[in-house]
Amino acid sequence: EKTTTFDEAEKVKLNANEADDEVEEGEIVEETDDTTSYLSKEIATKHPLEHSWTFWFDNPVAKSRQAAWGSSRRNVYTFSTVEDFWGAYNNIHHPSKLVVGADLHCFKHKIEPKWEDPVCANGGTWKMSFSKGKSDTSWLYTLLAMIGHQFDHEDEICGAVVSVRGKGEKISLWTKNAANETAQVSIGKQWKQFLDYSDSVGFIFHDDAKRLDRNAKNRYTV
Repeated sequence: EKTTTFDEAEKVKLNANEADDEVEEGEIVEETDDTTSYLSKEIATKHPLEHSWTFWFDNPVAKSRQAAWGSSRRNVYTFSTVEDFWGAYNNIHHPSKLVVGADLHCFKHKIEPKWEDPVCANGGTWKMSFSKGKSDTSWLYTLLAMIGHQFDHEDEICGAVVSVRGKGEKISLWTKNAANETAQVSIGKQWKQFLDYSDSVGFIFHDDAKRLDRNAKNRYTV
């Protein structure tokens, strides 16, 4: 079954607009049986992704009322085609519109965005920082790179999180095997390239983050 790449994901969104541009304003288009049949097939045909993905949302209001970390996180929507991705993305607040304290996750289906998940347990995260309200485009391009399987070590990718805080926003890219330096460095370099991000980014092992919290140091930097 054919899957959809990063560039194709963007093209699918533009197809309808391009088709409209071919018709002059005020022009009456006569529908034929062939046209109707073609449009029906186009509407029915969706572009499958390599994996299914799930959006999760961590509500900052609920966080303050819960004792257990992560108990306020909820599954929002699972998608497996380009069209369903855009349908979800266009109806979910972008990072600049989220309240302070919110976390929005997009992870491969059946992988929970938590350190304890068996797939994530031995992994780590790359992190990028952004000024307040400036992460929207980078968040979108991170999502497109993930769902469009653009990373050379795509199987290492678990998902991504955008975190909105008072001083700004952070995007974290979660991976499976933190000890695989070759794979992690490749992912970090490609991620920077996809986003045209010029600052250095660091990679922290989940084990270090659990033991040392804010004192955890970057193991890799690109």
